[in-house]
Amino acid sequence: MTRRTTAAAAAILLVLSVPLVAGSLDFPSSRWGVSFGNSRNFTGLRFNFRDQDVEHIRGVNVTLWQPREKTNEEAVVDGVSLGLIPGAGTLRGLQIGLLGVAGYKEIRGLTFGLLGAGSGGSVKGVNIGGLGVGAGGDVLGINFGGLGVGAGRNVVGINVGGLGVGAGGDLVGLNFGGLGLGAGGRLRGVNIAGLGAGAGTSLDGLTVAGLAAGGERVRGVIVAGLAAGGMDVRGILVAGAFTAIPRGGEFCGLAVSPVNWHKGTQAGLSVGIVNYAWTLKGVQLGLVNIVRDNPPGLRVLPLFNAGF
Repeated sequence: MTRRTTAAAAAILLVLSVPLVAGSLDFPSSRWGVSFGNSRNFTGLRFNFRDQDVEHIRGVNVTLWQPREKTNEEAVVDGVSLGLIPGAGTLRGLQIGLLGVAGYKEIRGLTFGLLGAGSGGSVKGVNIGGLGVGAGGDVLGINFGGLGVGAGRNVVGINVGGLGVGAGGDLVGLNFGGLGLGAGGRLRGVNIAGLGAGAGTSLDGLTVAGLAAGGERVRGVIVAGLAAGGMDVRGILVAGAFTAIPRGGEFCGLAVSPVNWHKGTQAGLSVGIVNYAWTLKGVQLGLVNIVRDNPPGLRVLPLFNAGF
């Protein structure tokens, strides 16, 4: 390396690392072209060590480290963001972080973070996080998290979490959780969980779980290795051990399990070794069939029972 090359490299490194609020070396213009340092508004190719009080960058923004805390929350970067932990208030376009990607308000576009990608607001687009993808608001699009995908509000789209996928609101779309899936609101779509899946309000669609699945309100099909059920169920329940409807609940559809224990009202067909219903408006097929509301002598029957 010649002395001239060494001097140029040292000068560039000095400009990048000086913690000025708006100190930069720009050419051919202070508004566009190539910038070294903390330029606030720039279009083109920009290099900086650590962003601070940035307003709007358009083009390719390369930053070595994450922005200073609470000094870049209003910044907008449109284009390509590269670095160890690129971050801004709003990131739109292509974001690649060797460690992670951070957006205070929104991340939108194609995002890759070795450890993760997260936003205090929303994350939209195609997002891949080595450990996880998360947002305080919504996560929308195609999302892959090595450990998990989660949102304070809704998760919508195709979502794959190595351990799980969760939403404080609704979880909607095609969802895969290595251990589980959960939603504080609705769980809707095609849902596959290694252990369990549950929803705070309703579970709609096709749900497959290694152990158990259920919700306050169920519309669709549940297939579970151990147990399936809900308070208000209309659809099909298939479980390896038992299906359950609590006291005062309603079931309408088909239940297939060794034990179908419905303490509420059942309308439809249950098939198992032991079938139990408080009130039956349908048929039970099994070795032992119990209907509490039937007349004496018809409450417990072998092979077949019905509402009389």
